[in-house]
Amino acid sequence: MANDNVIELNQVATRFGDHVVHAGLDLVVNRGEIFALVGGSGSGKSTLLREMILLQQPDSGSIRILGVDLRDIAAADAMALRRRWGVMFQQGGLFGSLTVLENVGMPLREHTGLDDRSIDEIAAWKLALAGLKPEVGAQYPAQLSGGMMKRASLARALALDPELLFLDEPTAGLDPDSAGEVDQLVRDLRDKFGLTIVMITHDLDLLWQVTDRVAVLAVGKVQGIGAMAELAVMSHPAIRKFFDGPRGRAAEAQADTASHPPLPKGGSPGPWRQPITNP
Repeated sequence: MANDNVIELNQVATRFGDHVVHAGLDLVVNRGEIFALVGGSGSGKSTLLREMILLQQPDSGSIRILGVDLRDIAAADAMALRRRWGVMFQQGGLFGSLTVLENVGMPLREHTGLDDRSIDEIAAWKLALAGLKPEVGAQYPAQLSGGMMKRASLARALALDPELLFLDEPTAGLDPDSAGEVDQLVRDLRDKFGLTIVMITHDLDLLWQVTDRVAVLAVGKVQGIGAMAELAVMSHPAIRKFFDGPRGRAAEAQADTASHPPLPKGGSPGPWRQPITNP
């Protein structure tokens, strides 16, 4: 049977001088799941993301992505591996001097031998996939709203048909409606294309509505991991911070309401509350 572990971290340790960021951190991400990394400021989320996408190396331990060990990876192997994942950066990471269509097409120009017309057609399809209208492709990043910038960055991350998608704060700075649209888009991408999605986020609604599992980082290690409903009953102080404040309680209540809508006035319980009977 094929290994369903898309990401495997074993005893990862990272230090910046005397500051310990990761202290023997272990983590596994399964194929096809939407997985989130959360934690307070300085917990090592962003550092861990950079290590997973080959922007820096941990001091010790091992990281395997899509079955490939990142330790001492050769340049050609690193290039081949990068073609198998896409990254959506928090600030978009788009080049201001290029149109949106050109930005989305850039990975195709760098990594394929396709002609310009084919690249433009694929880039336009990726923009549509991310929920953007065709005319957006002719605009420049400075002309986009925050929500459109996020979608354009996501379209570029999808350019090479990745197996694995990394999202850095995909809803940060968005209004509730735009954030909700991104939530739905993330779910749709996983469901339609079988992507494995790993994200860093502080968005509690996104965590409750979209993720399959969440890992809470603190004191250099994973202090808890599981579905949000499982984390909600764990007692570790680093985990409780996400659930005990007003925002945490509101997001949990909203998720519970979405799963179990209130009864209609004067009506009988909906099918979600009907007792299970034998046929």
